[in-house]
Amino acid sequence: MMSGARELEWNRMDDALPAFLTIALMPFTYSIANGISAGIVSYAALKLLSGRPREAHPVLYVLAVLLVLHYATGGGA
Repeated sequence: MMSGARELEWNRMDDALPAFLTIALMPFTYSIANGISAGIVSYAALKLLSGRPREAHPVLYVLAVLLVLHYATGGGA
């Protein structure tokens, strides 16, 4: 899994930070689902905040909102 981390563009934080969160949170939360969820939500948020919302597919934003709602209502516990 770590060999793909070398190919990331680490100078673009809106791409690198979600990948880092995904990789880091999987072992710390003992859950692949939590790591992937954090990556999806952070990727969508950073694309919106960086002013490049068209770089992500609209379905990704829907999925990110659903994941936030899922964890906000206690579904991730």
